[in-house]
Parts: sequence; structure tokens; C-alpha cells
Amino acid sequence: MTLSLAWDPTAFATIDVLRRRPVMDLTAALPLSLTPHTIVDLGCGAGQLSRLLATHWPQADVLAVDHSAAMLHWAADTPSRVRYLQADLEVWRPHWPVDLIVSAGGLQHVAGHEQLFPDLLQSLGPGGILAVTLPRPQDEIAHRLLLETAADGPWSDRLHGAWPTAEDAGRSCDAQDYYDWLAPQGAMIELWETEYFHALDGDVPLLQWLHQSALVPVMECLTGPDLDRFLAAYRHRLETVYPEHFSGAALIPTKWLFLVARV
Repeated sequence: MTLSLAWDPTAFATIDVLRRRPVMDLTAALPLSLTPHTIVDLGCGAGQLSRLLATHWPQADVLAVDHSAAMLHWAADTPSRVRYLQADLEVWRPHWPVDLIVSAGGLQHVAGHEQLFPDLLQSLGPGGILAVTLPRPQDEIAHRLLLETAADGPWSDRLHGAWPTAEDAGRSCDAQDYYDWLAPQGAMIELWETEYFHALDGDVPLLQWLHQSALVPVMECLTGPDLDRFLAAYRHRLETVYPEHFSGAALIPTKWLFLVARV
């Protein structure tokens, strides 16, 4: 049996409509019987999922971790009982047994998944669950256009190396890799991949479709007019590749890899 975030019909009002489906699908895969006392949300971004989990499990201690001070500042602007921590996700690990470690897209740009994921599994207490979903931008034109925009402009020096290469980050790993890393530890593992199609029209800018973490390196390196010019240049490339269809909307595909492991 599984858990659905349908406990609160308005729960996802704070999550961008274009990003809520992967979060819903990930949390729907959690066991119905799960009653965690400790939860860690890795790469929490603006903290939407962290706050939802804290609301659903009011008895749980919820720690939300992210490397970006800007994102954590944004998250803290919304009152909640969630605790926030800034840390380098490549090296930070929980120092206590955790009942639920969750990440909805937040580990996409973290290198060293071959070490990170086994370490996270070992951080779980008995019956603990690791639940992760990862966007697969290597299959998306939009990600290639983002890198091209970063390399083509007066900001190229400042943005050089802002995103890990496919060889360094988890984007290059497939389902078999994650299974091979976690199976030797005796975990029960579920893996699946889903492709979503988002219908975008003039009321939903193309930039809004991107997962928020994709643009974090830009927002951390550029400010003011430079940031405005970068976003305008990137949007122009997106609109060239994804012109509005005669129906009034363009269908934009995204792929996500899902992993749920229980010890």
C-alpha cells in the first residue's frame, strides 16, 4: 500500500504546477504504514516538500538541507517548524539514524552518486527509507540550450564550470548503476523512469518550466542587468526551439528517474 499526498487537496498550492507531479509520484510510493520520527530533505530548494512532510507528520523532526544560501533564505521566509541547514551535499551526511531521507530533484547537480547513495542508505535506521527522484536533463534540449547560453556571452567566464559535466554528476548514471550500488547492502529497491509532457502557453513562461535548481548557478553568479540579459538570451533560445503550437501551447517533455530503497 502507498501514501498519497491527497491528505490535503491544497497542499501543493505552494509548489509550481509544473513541478508537482514528480513530487506527488515520489511520495505516493512511500508505504502507507510509514510513521517517521526523523526526516531529512536533501537539496530542499525553497522548502516546499519539507513543509508538506512536516505538516503530514507533525511528530517528525524535519531537517531540510541545501548548498544554496539564497534558496534557504527564500525557504525560511515561509513560517514553518522545519529546520534548515546549509551544507555541501557532496560531503554532508546525517550523523544519526534517519527514518526517511527524501530528495525531489535536489541531488541532480551533486557529484559522486556512487558514494553518496550507499552512504545515505547506511544513514537510515531499521526500516528506514531512501526516496529520491532525479530529473534527467541529459535527454532535454532545454539543458543543452542553458549550457550554450552560459558559454555564449559576457558572463561566460563567471559561469564556466557552474554545472558539473555529465561525467561528474549523477546525470550520467542510469537505473542499473543505482541498483548495483545499493543492492549489495540488502536494500529492497524500486526503480522506474517517467516522462512528463508539460503544455506551456503564453500564460506560463518557458523559464518557469525549468526545475528551480537548474538556474541556481546563474542566480548565484549574476545579478542586476547581467542576470536580466542572460535570462532574456536563454528565453529567446527556448522560444526558437519550442515555438507556440497552433493549438496555443507547446508540449515540453521531461524525464525523471525514481528510486525508493528500504533497509
